[in-house]
Amino acid sequence: MTTDPPPEPTGAPTPTPTARGARLAFRRWRRTRPFWAAVWTGTGGFVIFFLPMAPLGKILQVGVGGIAGMSGGVVLMAMALLILLLPGQRHTAGVIAVIAGVASFPLSNLGGLFVGMALSVLGGSMAFAWLPEKPARRRGGRGLLRRTRPAAETPVPPVSVGSGSP
Repeated sequence: MTTDPPPEPTGAPTPTPTARGARLAFRRWRRTRPFWAAVWTGTGGFVIFFLPMAPLGKILQVGVGGIAGMSGGVVLMAMALLILLLPGQRHTAGVIAVIAGVASFPLSNLGGLFVGMALSVLGGSMAFAWLPEKPARRRGGRGLLRRTRPAAETPVPPVSVGSGSP
């Protein structure tokens, strides 16, 4: 039995160890692939896909263009999944995403009213440009500037004092 008062509740709940571990695992997984490129490409595909299904007052073109826009949006969302799940194929998926995003301009209501086109081109170019992180270099590895002796043991050449010519 203790006489200590109960702790006062704070404003922010403390994360449980499993939530913290899951968040760190997701962060580690996310940093091994072009995550934000996939997010922007998928968002652009979503905008291009669903704009033809908007109410008639909000769309600019009705008919076969709606089918072309929906297929372009599906292609972009598939490229977003490919970028996210297979980062080794990011160059191909990025190029296809940029081409599909630019092609959505004449095919689908001005490329999702420019928003979907801009997002898909941004995501595709980010996927193409993404490079995986290089592993950290080990300490004490072989290098050109590696010292073989500590600085204190380095001999100092003698200084000669005397005549003006060497």
